[in-house]
Amino acid sequence: MSDAIFTERLHLRPFTVADASRVQHLAGDKRVAEMTANIPHPYPDGMAESWISYHRKMMTAEKALIYAITLKNSGELIGATGLQLDDNNGAELGYWIGVVYWGNGYCTEAVKALIKQGFSRLPLATIYARHLADNIASGRVIQKCGFQYQAIQDEFLKGSPRQICHYELTSTA
Repeated sequence: MSDAIFTERLHLRPFTVADASRVQHLAGDKRVAEMTANIPHPYPDGMAESWISYHRKMMTAEKALIYAITLKNSGELIGATGLQLDDNNGAELGYWIGVVYWGNGYCTEAVKALIKQGFSRLPLATIYARHLADNIASGRVIQKCGFQYQAIQDEFLKGSPRQICHYELTSTA
C-alpha cells in the first residue's frame, strides 16, 4: 500500500528514518505548529523518529496512506500528507508544508494526488478534512480539492479553545 505517487512537480513517497531531521526542522517551525491541531511546539527530539515509525506500522496494517511530500526535481522533503482510515469506510485527511514552501500550490497538488490514490486503492466512501478556522490557506486547499463544507465546531486544542471547520468529500465510484 506504499506505492509512490508522482505529480507534475512532486514525488509523494513513504517516509524513512533518514527523513527525521528534516521533519523535525520543518515541523518544528512555530508557524507550522500554530496552524495544526497535532504538531507541538517546541518539537521534541525523537518525535520525528516515533512519528515515522508509527506511519510504517499504520501503512503495513493498511490503516493509513502517509507520504513525505518531496520536490520531484531535487528530492527535497517539503512536508507530509496522509489519510487515516476509520471503521466506517472513511478516512481523515492530514497535511502540512514547511513555511518556506507556502503559497506555491504544493499542498493542493499533493492532496489532489493523495485523494485520487485513496479513492482508487482503498474501499473509501468518504474522506474528511478539518482545519483551524483561522487557517484560511488550509481551508483554500481543502476547497480547491473539492471538499464540501459541513460545520464549524468548538474544540479544546493545545490548551485553548479553537474553532475547527469540517468538510467531506464522497467517492464518485
